[in-house]
Amino acid sequence: MENRELTERVIGCAYAVHNALGSGFLESVYEQALLIELQHAGLEAVSQVKLEVVYRGEVVGHFFADVLVQGELILELKATEALT
Repeated sequence: MENRELTERVIGCAYAVHNALGSGFLESVYEQALLIELQHAGLEAVSQVKLEVVYRGEVVGHFFADVLVQGELILELKATEALT
């Protein structure tokens, strides 16, 4: 699957979750709902994936991705009352 197609499908899933739940929940609620929506869309999605951060061939730390889709697209979720 192309990056553009994958991105469009993921955005569609995110809109579906937002349209169904609206605003006001914790990030963890949206994360779980998005995982369900992504899986229903036929996409492989896992949450809280520990990834190594490499700089010049050396591991400099670790990063926990909120959601990893198809093993290639990292989602960092944020829940907020309003955008400024």
